[in-house]
Amino acid sequence: MLKFKGSQFFRQRIVYATLAGKSIRIDAIREDSENPGLQDFEANFLRLLERITNGCNVEINETGTSLRYRPGIITGGRSLVHDCGATRGLGYFLEPLICLALFGKKPLTITLNGITNDAMDPCVDTFRTVTLPLLKHVGIEEGLELRINKRGAPPTGGGEVFLSVPVVRQLKPVHWLDCGLIKRIRGVAYSTRVSPQNANRMVDAARGVFNAL
Repeated sequence: MLKFKGSQFFRQRIVYATLAGKSIRIDAIREDSENPGLQDFEANFLRLLERITNGCNVEINETGTSLRYRPGIITGGRSLVHDCGATRGLGYFLEPLICLALFGKKPLTITLNGITNDAMDPCVDTFRTVTLPLLKHVGIEEGLELRINKRGAPPTGGGEVFLSVPVVRQLKPVHWLDCGLIKRIRGVAYSTRVSPQNANRMVDAARGVFNAL
């Protein structure tokens, strides 16, 4: 069993342990903090992991400062639904979810509910316009989709995205030596629970800046 201390790189440790099939133990999780132990979004991530795997086992002590994790088999699944809460953005869950789902037994289709855009985590637009196109360069071309059904902002959330991830057995190597030239600049303006005129004003202001370049 691999042993770690602290709350740093929590998702990375869980993801790597799952892919490698190695049990891990994490101690001293915020033991000196005013709010010690696992946070609600970390426990939520573990619940999400249980939905897409089979046979994983999570043991947490009474104070939440110690965790034992035995990974299971990544099974994927269809038509799953998970509420990510309103503490962290959906990007916090999408990053490890995509990494794990690619190596599952079956393709994954899941609907995530929560905050789509905030200042702490990558927004869902970044995944749709940057992450997914980049994955196509490593051989993932069909079955990969991220659809934004509803926007959700802090503090209440309420957003909804649909994610579809195919199964791959091997990733192609990528060699990018030429950074290329800037062809165009694109952006996304959105608004929730306010007048649509606010988004239109943002678009006009942005165009006024970039068109002058």
